[in-house]
Amino acid sequence: MATAQKHVVVVGAGPGGLTAAMILARRGVRVTVFEARDRVGGRNATLQAGPYTFDTGPTFLMLKQVLDEVFEAAGTPSDSVLDMRPLDPMYRLQFKDKHIEPSGDREKMKAEIRRCFPGREDAYDVFHKREKERFEKLFPCLQKPYHKLSTLLHPDLLRAAPHIAAGKSLFDVMYGYFGDEQLALVFTFQSKYLGMSPWECPGLYAMIPYIEHGLGVYHVMGGLSMISEKMAEVARGNGAEIHLNTPVKQVLVSGGAARGVLLENGEKIEADDVVLNADFGYAATRLFEPGVLRKYTAANLAKKKLSCSTFMLYLGVDTRYDLPHHTIVFADEYRKNVESVFHGKTLSPDISFYVRNADINDPALAPPGCSALYVLVPVPNNRSGIDWSKERAPFRETVLDALEKRGGLPGLRGHIQAEICITPADWESQYNVYEGATFNLAHNWGQMIYFRPHNKFEELDHCYLVGGGTHPGSGLPTIYESGRISANLITGG
Repeated sequence: MATAQKHVVVVGAGPGGLTAAMILARRGVRVTVFEARDRVGGRNATLQAGPYTFDTGPTFLMLKQVLDEVFEAAGTPSDSVLDMRPLDPMYRLQFKDKHIEPSGDREKMKAEIRRCFPGREDAYDVFHKREKERFEKLFPCLQKPYHKLSTLLHPDLLRAAPHIAAGKSLFDVMYGYFGDEQLALVFTFQSKYLGMSPWECPGLYAMIPYIEHGLGVYHVMGGLSMISEKMAEVARGNGAEIHLNTPVKQVLVSGGAARGVLLENGEKIEADDVVLNADFGYAATRLFEPGVLRKYTAANLAKKKLSCSTFMLYLGVDTRYDLPHHTIVFADEYRKNVESVFHGKTLSPDISFYVRNADINDPALAPPGCSALYVLVPVPNNRSGIDWSKERAPFRETVLDALEKRGGLPGLRGHIQAEICITPADWESQYNVYEGATFNLAHNWGQMIYFRPHNKFEELDHCYLVGGGTHPGSGLPTIYESGRISANLITGG
């Protein structure tokens, strides 16, 4: 068990860093968090435009049990500080010729499939049964650290091996159940949570649609950014110090180990351990002196596969729209659109997009009679070479056209009162996201489990990684797991 003398510095107050901080502080560790921005949360932070409140990044809360567990480990029940409400329907999926509103209620969902895809509803029971088993076998494997090669022989991982859908993509798995391309897309668009194409995302991630359908999708009142806000409160209550507007310039290294950090203001902070919650690619290329890292050099990172990026519009509008909480609109030629996002060098005019209209359930996000609309469009990361200084304005028009014509938001332009736009270039320059790859390193077979940067960083002693760029990967539940895994490695918990 840790003692009060141990000092851990956490670089970045994103959800992974805050998870580690509140658990470590609960266990008696002296914790100091340094956050470059003026608020906690990172990509899970609150974004304000006048009287309109938005989440910067994640808007779906899934696998709530993980969040409950990490708050419990920090000594505070999650439901004592957060108001989390299940959504039913979970979202609307809009195709060119039809829409479907998936539900976590099995009979409602079968009725929706029967309405939209007659005769295919019985496959839903098969999906539920098989994917529940896959989830129960595989998820415990994601909760373990893999900094030792021997961990690949852990009995849990060996038992899970028959369930990894080797050689199959997520789309392959779902088409195998439903035998209809559109219906398969209802259960594969979730690959975008990982910033991947459903035709390239490993089939083992079929557990993600099961997590939605079997365990539910939740909204947090006030926005999902409230999770980070409350984590910071719990961490402080447990004794952690959180310093905002305090960027870290460099991790101090001596004798092959992290010894603390150098702040941008020139102050040196010594520590027994350093937890890195910065975007992994940014941290590896910017927070270490040249020559310190040998495996994750800039040249080697350039060979890694990355996720896609996102073009974001946060729109404060002076009206209400009759849209569900979450709406995903597929491009007319969806696969061609996906190919352009992941392998193209130009922007597709036929876009897919997502709109959150949370005000129907959470009116505090906007003034009375108004809405805070969150719009996300998957686009290529910055390896594409797209010049966003030239493309920002015309692509915004493309997005607004699509929102008005296909997104159920007629006359939107005339109602915009406040607006924030974030492009892939902004993700990189303003949020320190490596190559603007919003979902970090891709989750292909060669970048998972042991082959992803380790929570106990393999390059240095006394250095730990949390966030989407390390194991278990992107997405809030797995980022919380990364924080818990690192906290356990530090304290032996």
